[in-house]
Amino acid sequence: MAETTPARTTVAEVMAELAALEDPKAREVNERHGDDHGVNLGKLRALAKRLKTQQELALRLWETDDTAARLLALLICRPKAFERDQLDVMLREARTPEVHDWLVNYVVKKSPHSEELRSAWFADPDPVVASAGWALTTERVAKKPESLDLTGLLDVIEAQMKDAPDRLQWAMNHCLARIGIEHPEHRARAIGIGERLEVLKDYPTSPGCTSPFAPVWIAEMVRRRNGWPGVGATGSRYSSASRQWRQRL
Repeated sequence: MAETTPARTTVAEVMAELAALEDPKAREVNERHGDDHGVNLGKLRALAKRLKTQQELALRLWETDDTAARLLALLICRPKAFERDQLDVMLREARTPEVHDWLVNYVVKKSPHSEELRSAWFADPDPVVASAGWALTTERVAKKPESLDLTGLLDVIEAQMKDAPDRLQWAMNHCLARIGIEHPEHRARAIGIGERLEVLKDYPTSPGCTSPFAPVWIAEMVRRRNGWPGVGATGSRYSSASRQWRQRL
């Protein structure tokens, strides 16, 4: 997040700037991905960089229920300033895939309440909320696997991923792949689950990017870590696949 600044900016001023950045072509592209705004994300980030961290302004922008304003709010907020219940409400209010993704990745992951929310959201009956719990679990699989029951996670994935709603299915598949990539002792089982369930096996993948089909994803990342030639970069592969996935919603 950007550094705090004493300058105060009103919601009206920011909304006027966002309106000025509205681009019909950008809106057309964004709407294909399930996001109802017409602001180029590079320009949105440039605006956030100029505004710097302004927590009160971020709260007011979130209250507008405007997608571009909410994305901007997530860039200028102070993640550790939110209470646990605030973040829970915000996640349930997030209407579009990008707002949901940015809230989880840019704010909740940096919050002192992230683990408590991970546990609460993981088993939530709302599949979109549950997908956030799985996303936070995937983060722990990669960075803090201690005390996680990886065998139990694979059991749940094996039993539920095939018939899960799209967003939850995507999050579970990401967790499956990350377990296979990060934990060699579970790799064979993770690949076997992917092969049996065939989730995202035929998913359209852009040239130069790795398929999100777990067995292919795992094999490619392991090859790259071993210094073998690979396909695409992790970031571009995942972001590209995520954008394509939003088009299905």
